[in-house]
Amino acid sequence: MNITENKLYKFLIALIVIISTIALFSDVMENDSALYASIAKNMILRNDWSNLYVRGLDWLDKPHLTFWLAAVFFKIFGFTGFAYKLPSFLFGLLGAWYLYKLAKDLYDEQIGLISALIFLTALHILISTFDVRAEVYITTFTLASIYHYYKAHYFSFWHIVAGSLAASCAIMIKGIFVLIPVFAGFIIYWFFNNQLKQLLKLKWWIAILLIFVFIIPELYTLYIQFDLHPEKVVFGKTNVSGLKFFFWDSQFGRFFNNGPIKGKGDISFFLHTTLWAFLPWSVLFYVGVVNLFKRKNRTDLPAETIIIWASAAVTFLIFSLSKFQLPHYILIIFPQFAIITALYLKKLGEKGLKIFSTIQNLIYILVVILLSALAIFYNLDYKYLAIAVVVLIFGIAFLLFKGTSVSHIIARNTFLSAGLMIFLSAFFYPSVMKYESGMHAGKWLSENYPTGKPAVLLNIDSYSFDFYAHGEPKYFWSYEELDKAIDKKELIIYLPETEMANLKSRYQVEVLKDFEYYHVTKLKGNFINPKTRPATLIKYYLVKIH
Repeated sequence: MNITENKLYKFLIALIVIISTIALFSDVMENDSALYASIAKNMILRNDWSNLYVRGLDWLDKPHLTFWLAAVFFKIFGFTGFAYKLPSFLFGLLGAWYLYKLAKDLYDEQIGLISALIFLTALHILISTFDVRAEVYITTFTLASIYHYYKAHYFSFWHIVAGSLAASCAIMIKGIFVLIPVFAGFIIYWFFNNQLKQLLKLKWWIAILLIFVFIIPELYTLYIQFDLHPEKVVFGKTNVSGLKFFFWDSQFGRFFNNGPIKGKGDISFFLHTTLWAFLPWSVLFYVGVVNLFKRKNRTDLPAETIIIWASAAVTFLIFSLSKFQLPHYILIIFPQFAIITALYLKKLGEKGLKIFSTIQNLIYILVVILLSALAIFYNLDYKYLAIAVVVLIFGIAFLLFKGTSVSHIIARNTFLSAGLMIFLSAFFYPSVMKYESGMHAGKWLSENYPTGKPAVLLNIDSYSFDFYAHGEPKYFWSYEELDKAIDKKELIIYLPETEMANLKSRYQVEVLKDFEYYHVTKLKGNFINPKTRPATLIKYYLVKIH
């Protein structure tokens, strides 16, 4: 084991963690991040940790733990983007630590360090520091469960308890399907090693029992919000069971596309999603997977490696066959991808290292060209400074790590991710977030009317406004609702330009502030181009009616 290399990997891990913290001080993005933040905010405002509300109505989609974690941090730090993002960031680091521990126990410390570094520098992990959803939590909890069950496979009842607690937390983040990446690897490992009698061992049945014991808080909250109230209208229906939705509709209903939330599946979706989401490691990962099909490349690996392969393969297959697909789902098996990539990297000979060093050089050139073109074409603030910073970071990478060794390839990839992170957090996202009108309107309202009664949103959704405005804004979907709300006090409304003429025909309207909106998580060429950008923007207003 090369101690000097290990020190380098620890330094690189510390570097990417420090750079990633910049994203913690950015604002919350539409849609899912702002939606989850507003739900957690309303928990605090209502002092109700059992019921989930969106737009003032009962909400049934995700389990509670994501919102409980955010609400705890809101209690400590207030309603800020930093408070919302911090727990996800910390759990991401915990996931990297579990990844290190698992790979270290399976292989050695160096594989553990490389795996953790690959995980932390993958592009979609970096993006998830800005656009915080639930997947980083799920990734950490499923990985922690795999680690503790792996340890429990040989000894320690307390690892059974810890593994079941982690699995239950993953379930209370996303749903029951997370047990697939947790247990699939073990069952397939037992099958190939003639150990299916493990299924009869008491400790694994205790593990299952403990999972169901630990998810009782989730089951209880669903029961009291929905099952006790069949009169509530959810998904346009009454008699909706929260428990049935939790165990079936939210997971299997999406997979078979017969639940209340539907999608359109594409069996190749996660193949091309992984190609960009796992950058700068995706080429190495794909070649590493193909490499595993050759028996000679598997002979010197411990048998338990099957746990990693099978967990990733089964989960990837299920995602690909599902009819409901979103890019961030793939994050859940990034730790397994990282281990596969780390193992392949360590096996590369001189010829392979030269090939991938050349590919890496091409990726560097391509990234510089793309980021420079984006900065200039979009007309970013401080665009030339942004380009200079990226070029400087990439130049330092090649000055410090000139060779084609494994450690130098890893170091250059880390600097590539660091440059991307700085470009995104310091230059790109601040420029596009100017068009998060709900966020800016909510902030403006809180600063200028801090003690007024909560505003009204008329015929629109805006979760970022919901989060950043003071209090809990009300949602009106008709002018009849608005008429009933009118009293002697002045009412402030947030609405799209399309509603202005109708509103002015009914009331005396005073425009307080206007804002420009674009859905910044779905960027398209006509928005990026400054000449065509105005045509893509939607105007929103904060108005006062008398």
